[in-house]
Amino acid sequence: MARLLHIVQNNYQQILNETIEDPIVDSWPLMSSPWPVLSIVSFYLYFVLQLGPALMKTKPAFDLKYVMIVYNFYQVVFSTWMCFRLFTTDRAIQYMIQHGCQPLSKEHNPVQDPLREAAWFYFVSKLIELLDTVFFVLRKKQSQVTFLHVYHHSNLAISTWAYLKYVKGEQGILIGFLNSFVHVVMYLYYLLAALGPSMQKYLWWKKYITKLQLGQFIIFIVYLLTLLAFDCKLPKALTVYMTLNSTVFLYLFSDFYRKAYLNSKKIQQASTCLQKSKSN
Repeated sequence: MARLLHIVQNNYQQILNETIEDPIVDSWPLMSSPWPVLSIVSFYLYFVLQLGPALMKTKPAFDLKYVMIVYNFYQVVFSTWMCFRLFTTDRAIQYMIQHGCQPLSKEHNPVQDPLREAAWFYFVSKLIELLDTVFFVLRKKQSQVTFLHVYHHSNLAISTWAYLKYVKGEQGILIGFLNSFVHVVMYLYYLLAALGPSMQKYLWWKKYITKLQLGQFIIFIVYLLTLLAFDCKLPKALTVYMTLNSTVFLYLFSDFYRKAYLNSKKIQQASTCLQKSKSN
């Protein structure tokens, strides 16, 4: 027990030592205090789980076709821009390859300022993505407001705020890049779907989006465990948290894929066999 308490104390002290005070970040919108983002997420949860469904119970679903087209187009453009920031930031890729295990506070770090700026835009994008669920509610698609969906969006909104506010580790660069790439593909699919029935023949690749998301989380976990295994001089508290969070998401998305595609395929095959047996 004494050894366990010693480990907990050391880890807690390490977290405190890794916390970075940054007056510049604190001066940015929504960053001075946790209350704005906590209030936004709290109202989001209240609306999508209680208030929204209650208000929509006796109302017809909203026709948000053109809103969805504009929204998904914006998400594709924004996510593409986030991906390109890695390649347009001077010496960012070179620095990551040569100094990938160095701490953020290293002098003459060319990615420090672009990282925190990109992290703020990334954080704001997670707040905007809360609209995904709001649109489900307004369109009376409450069955799509699942635990996975709500947990995913609310968790990332708070986590990205805490990352920018307290840690800003460089391991977030690869995570943000891959996630933005996945969002380019995902919101492109939603954009095409929003254009109407004429696009249905081009939407055969829906299940591969979930596979892409699963692959993303596997890459995250392998990458983060590698940082821990090689004792990289990056914030370990952030690395451990990202690893655990990615593992939870991997499980939840795997469960969704199994229920949405594997189980439905088995049911479809069983139904086909039953119909053939009846016809014989």
